[in-house]
Amino acid sequence: MDTRTATSGVRVAALAEIPPGEGRAYVVPSGAGEVQVAVFHHRDGRVSAVDAVCPHSGGPLADGQIDSCVVVCPLHLNTWDLRTGESTSGQARVRVHGVSVDDDGGVRVTPA
Repeated sequence: MDTRTATSGVRVAALAEIPPGEGRAYVVPSGAGEVQVAVFHHRDGRVSAVDAVCPHSGGPLADGQIDSCVVVCPLHLNTWDLRTGESTSGQARVRVHGVSVDDDGGVRVTPA
């Protein structure tokens, strides 16, 4: 998801701070406290965001490899669809969070 000109959500970084093809983890305030979110900057310029912690064994999903729609956990190679949060390897799903990029390049996250 990549919505330019969005003004909702919490600004977590400048898009330029997340190299294309990589992810970064951020703690974002939510209605129930705080949530750890992994934000990915795709090579084509899109951004996506899911829970930052692997539900299988707590691995750092922001450190995982991504392709156009999947993130691979760096610990045990489990995979999740970045659009739906569904596991493609039989694990529990992860939440998909709203993410957008402002016209000034600020990345905003709206926790699910």
